[in-house]
Amino acid sequence: MNIKVIYGTETGNAEMVADDIVEALSADFTIDSSDMSKLSTSDISPDIFYFVVCSTYGDGELPNSAKPFFDNLERDKPNLQGVKFAIFGLGDSFYSTYNKGSEIIANAFSSLGAIQVGERGLHDATTGDLPGDVALPWAKQILSAL
Repeated sequence: MNIKVIYGTETGNAEMVADDIVEALSADFTIDSSDMSKLSTSDISPDIFYFVVCSTYGDGELPNSAKPFFDNLERDKPNLQGVKFAIFGLGDSFYSTYNKGSEIIANAFSSLGAIQVGERGLHDATTGDLPGDVALPWAKQILSAL
């Protein structure tokens, strides 16, 4: 199975989680990662399983590196039938916009026909847990469900 971890980040935390997932799974899978800002909507393929990692910025907005990709999804409206993805969000439950960035991306993918696998993984900065420590068991659970 080919896996791609795509991430949207503002401060680098989502990128670190993506790197953690790639490192943990690289012995068993063909896997790499990419910043959403470097992706085109035409890069999304049903032949690849996507782990999407996205933080939330400002007042529940997408981080800067996710905005161009999201805008292109909205503009191009690619057919994502057959695409499967799982999504992991980073946020802080102190704010009413907790993990809104990952919700926005998940809704965009689903509205274009992609199928979300498993529950959205959520990291809460108020717990003090490292995001990677929450994401790795989540990612392994997602893969076992496939």
